[in-house]
Amino acid sequence: MKWTWLLPLLLVALAASQDESVEEELSLAENCDQEACQLPNCRCSSTDIPGNLQARDTPQFVLFTFDDAINVLNIETYRSLLDNRRNINQCPVGTTYYVSHEYTNYQLVNELYNKGQEIALHSISHRTPQTYWQEADVEVMRREFGDQRQQIAHFANIPTDAVKGVRMPFLQMTGNATFQMMTEFGLEYDCSWPTVTYIDPGLWPYTLDYASIQDCVVPPCPSASIPGKWVLPMVTWRDLNGSPCAMVDGCFAVPPLNDEDAWFQFIVSNFERHYLGNRAPFGFFIHEWYLATNQAVLRATVRFMDMLNNLHDVFMVNSADVIDWVKNPIPVDEYVKQPCKTIQSSQCSATSCGPLHSVHNSMDYWMQICTSCPQSYPWIDNPLGQN
Repeated sequence: MKWTWLLPLLLVALAASQDESVEEELSLAENCDQEACQLPNCRCSSTDIPGNLQARDTPQFVLFTFDDAINVLNIETYRSLLDNRRNINQCPVGTTYYVSHEYTNYQLVNELYNKGQEIALHSISHRTPQTYWQEADVEVMRREFGDQRQQIAHFANIPTDAVKGVRMPFLQMTGNATFQMMTEFGLEYDCSWPTVTYIDPGLWPYTLDYASIQDCVVPPCPSASIPGKWVLPMVTWRDLNGSPCAMVDGCFAVPPLNDEDAWFQFIVSNFERHYLGNRAPFGFFIHEWYLATNQAVLRATVRFMDMLNNLHDVFMVNSADVIDWVKNPIPVDEYVKQPCKTIQSSQCSATSCGPLHSVHNSMDYWMQICTSCPQSYPWIDNPLGQN
């Protein structure tokens, strides 16, 4: 018994040793070594076009992305924008949905996946306040995103490895934690990090093997070397006052919301900064509600998509498709000759479940899923609703 006083000290020493081990694993990222960092697995953060291509030979990728739940309230907008629309190479256009769990209809997730759209992660809870995410450690990220990957694959009956991307709620960075979690769960890229400095020319996707040159708009930003994890920068727009905005619906000084022509010109002016520059991917990052409640903006968006469909070197694609191209950059005249991407269709045994009691807020929910019903409403620490 006389040695029991040593136990707390030993535990503290063990914890410190473990902390030091973690710090050793996450060594501070060094300035990029251009010779050592080579595609397809490593790329320095840079505005240089991958593959040393000339801008005129580079495909201009356009990324339409939508955040939050997928349900009957927004699916008609998605169908009207994307169904039967094709790029100039006759391949279907792509978009990426960063999906949060609450109120998501997983049968519709299955539908979008089968149409070739990309399903990505936006957390299980999407909870407030924003400081929850600012202070999140790796364990929080496991529970919010690692478990969500399993959750989406299960309830929408889509392949787990088809889910590759992450976007943080409120675009709140978590330092190294997001990318540590991504390494653990086999996720490939994050698209949460705005840049207001590298917009003209724009910042191309890069990996975190080495220190990033990207400005940190919503700290904390990653500082460690985390090999092979990709950053898809959110190159910001400029509103009418020249202020930056990462999300279209986050722009402050915008044209009148009932003026379709002015909105079309506003969109095109931001697009041309990319198209007439270094052709860094052009992000059209938005929430569906903004289009649904502002029909002139929706019509302007459709006009913009129609314009893109008539340009020989512009392609609306999924976020993961951009990462794939950066890994193996080829000129546009080769890109247009590639066969269209195909996926193995995933069946959905449509099931309606509910009411399902939720422990986190004592509410009852209904779920539309592609598998058998859970015992309770899925949530943090119970992503499949098994208890």
